[in-house]
Amino acid sequence: MSNRDIIVIGGSAGATAPLRDILTNLPADLPAAVFVVLHIPAQGAGLFSTQPAASGASGPKRHGHQERAHLYRSPGSPPAPPELRLEVEIAAGERIGSDRLTGIAEPAALTCPACGGVLSELQISHPLRFRCQVGHAYTADALAKEQEGRVDEALRVALRIIEERAELVHRMAEEGRQNGRVAVARMHDARATEYREYADMIRRVMLKSFYPGRPKQDG
Repeated sequence: MSNRDIIVIGGSAGATAPLRDILTNLPADLPAAVFVVLHIPAQGAGLFSTQPAASGASGPKRHGHQERAHLYRSPGSPPAPPELRLEVEIAAGERIGSDRLTGIAEPAALTCPACGGVLSELQISHPLRFRCQVGHAYTADALAKEQEGRVDEALRVALRIIEERAELVHRMAEEGRQNGRVAVARMHDARATEYREYADMIRRVMLKSFYPGRPKQDG
């Protein structure tokens, strides 16, 4: 397919009025495809509820009290590829089975950060992209950033739990010594030392993650 000019417009619920003005004043022979992404409440009035779109094209139809996405093309342009139509259906909230998704993607050993479902790698996509059956989509870069944030949070939680565990068994060891339970105190001391070593290991990993270029310090 030859290169085509594309205009992308995005906005939130407060952008409906200016978007309506923009679309209704577009020329009928505009030599570009216009993509509009608009966040609206589930019970919102929508962008095209009171006024048709420019050039006589009907706006997104109402279904289930939510705006649904539709593909439009100018006369004479080639039809949209089936994989693009399927992605539009997914983005619009259509429920699809794994059999349909496998037509454009292959399951990957990755979890969707938003819903916890299985991600699939889109086969014909540049840059590398992933989708789940619910409709969440990520580029590889965006997915890596999401995972990085979750790893950092998991490390912080693990560090706190292990440090608290070390403090607890240390107090249990002290109690054992006070009560003359030497063997029990030694066991808890050994566990406290082990937990502190785990905590130090996690702390080093976190420092390396937060400051990857930081030079290693002695001691």
